[in-house]
Amino acid sequence: MAQTPAWPPASLTRLFVETQLAAGLALTIDGGQAHYLSTVMRLKAGDAIALFDDMSGEWRAVIEQVGKRAVAVRVEERMREREAVPDLWLVAAPIKKGRIDWVAEKACELGVARWRPVITGRTIVDRLNLDRLRAHMIEAAEQCERTALPILDEPVKLASMLRDWPADRALIFADEEGGVPMVEAVKPGPAAILIGPEGGFTDEERAAIRAVPQATGVSLGPRILRADTAMAAAVALWMGLAGDWRSE
Repeated sequence: MAQTPAWPPASLTRLFVETQLAAGLALTIDGGQAHYLSTVMRLKAGDAIALFDDMSGEWRAVIEQVGKRAVAVRVEERMREREAVPDLWLVAAPIKKGRIDWVAEKACELGVARWRPVITGRTIVDRLNLDRLRAHMIEAAEQCERTALPILDEPVKLASMLRDWPADRALIFADEEGGVPMVEAVKPGPAAILIGPEGGFTDEERAAIRAVPQATGVSLGPRILRADTAMAAAVALWMGLAGDWRSE
């Protein structure tokens, strides 16, 4: 039988806010976040919470007043600086709703610095709800104690992205037709991982990618992976080889 969790929780409830935080700042939390604090978590005046802003780190705040539609809090002290984030971009083609929400969550949890959705010839999703995807990233950051969020870009066409690719950033693309092992492709420095759509890259797209001097095709092993699984596997491998998962 499942155990009944202790109440209240031992750790502070965490929320992301758009306002830059500072000691002594008075803040009003409304909407869904206020409902979460007052009704779901049943917090009251005098209770402490943790706030982060993706700019200055994580702060301890105390609830001063709980209303029907808003919660007034005052920021007290900084508990953590904003975390350092490895310089890794995820360049991934949009996939079906539900799976793309999962990609947004895992990109945040795994520590990606930026997500650039890229439109390819076989991309079946032509419109993205960026607000919804960012909300999934925020929820993942709140639950996983992150103090930083990935930058989420507007979708860009593959040809345009390749034309303007930064000279100092490695482009590692998961090539379903095979490539070198990830361990041979990963080098120190800024990098991006390119994942195609469900149907993969066309021959013309694959040739255009390989024509970029910074590009290296990699294999993600002997099994065929769905696009979202390939993203998680490739990012995890990079984090272990060149990111902040390495043993010191």
